[in-house]
Amino acid sequence: MPRKLKVYRTPIGFHDAYVAASSQKAALEAWGSDANLFARGMAELVTDEELTREPLANPGKVVKRLRGSAEEQFAALSPNRPRRKRSAPVDGDDAPSRVNGLAKDGKPGGSAPSTRTKKLAKPKPWPSRGRLDKAETKLDELLRRQSEEDDDLRKRERALARERRDLERAHQRDRKAAELFVEKERDAHADALSRWREDQ
Repeated sequence: MPRKLKVYRTPIGFHDAYVAASSQKAALEAWGSDANLFARGMAELVTDEELTREPLANPGKVVKRLRGSAEEQFAALSPNRPRRKRSAPVDGDDAPSRVNGLAKDGKPGGSAPSTRTKKLAKPKPWPSRGRLDKAETKLDELLRRQSEEDDDLRKRERALARERRDLERAHQRDRKAAELFVEKERDAHADALSRWREDQ
């Protein structure tokens, strides 16, 4: 019994890449990814009927869809968006002045950094799908087992139906033969009775 196709999605640039596959492993192969994007929270199962229609019509083929509108994409690339301000160079006795690549103390040193880099907060990972994947696997196994049990029951029902038809035919045949025999014996008895009366 072939496994049911599911639709998975992962972001690629400004697009979402959808693929209909039988498993997460098959989806990763279709995307050409060596890393487990599902474990990293970068891929997920899609159940929305509108989003799954095209991938299911093209199993194994990666279907890309633009994330957001074109205006939103251009706005994200706009040169007029606010830029991060640079901090002013640090001056004074506490800051080592450098001349020809040497600090005041004569030790080599490159140009002093004039900006302070701000650490970007790491994005929160997607919630783990581990428990959901296990639940879906159990559901798939349950549905497969129930389907096999239904098939087995239907086979036994067909066999019983054939057995009933054969039994009914045998009953009709035997009953007809018995009825013919009774009719024959009834006629013979009537003849014998008629001859007995004539002899009286």
